[in-house]
Amino acid sequence: MPLGPEHIARTWAALQEPEVMRLTGTHAAFTEDGVRDWLSSLASRDDRADWAILRAEDGEHIGEAVLNDLDEDNRSAGFRIALGAPRWFGRGYGTEATRAVLDHAFGTAGLHRVELEVFAFNPRAQRAYEKAGFVTEGRRRDALLWEGEWVDAIVMGCLAHVPAQS
Repeated sequence: MPLGPEHIARTWAALQEPEVMRLTGTHAAFTEDGVRDWLSSLASRDDRADWAILRAEDGEHIGEAVLNDLDEDNRSAGFRIALGAPRWFGRGYGTEATRAVLDHAFGTAGLHRVELEVFAFNPRAQRAYEKAGFVTEGRRRDALLWEGEWVDAIVMGCLAHVPAQS
């Protein structure tokens, strides 16, 4: 389902979760009105696609997944995902949502490549991305300063013609 202003409650709650902020490397402070305005603007954007992640069993909004930085000439885009609370981590939701976005990227949008960065302190996400078909392509050293510590960013990519791991 497209992410929009109707998802303000869970989106705002996620931005109050310290672990969500750490895993996404988010230093910025947000206002609820600013987040609502951002969510309202997404439907008119043609350079990205933002989806709400809903649990299949009850439709609860548990996160978001995004294709952004669309490069039409090279048929590529960036990817990011955030589950909104630690209680949803490690349950397969991220892998399932990532696979769904890749199906859209390669099957519907006709992209050739999707890429992402994940911080080195998040090996659970790295494994989820690998299961979905991403491979490690490199490392950006000291890419994030988090609470006085430098953290590397792992660069990963997925190509349309390379199958995912089972």
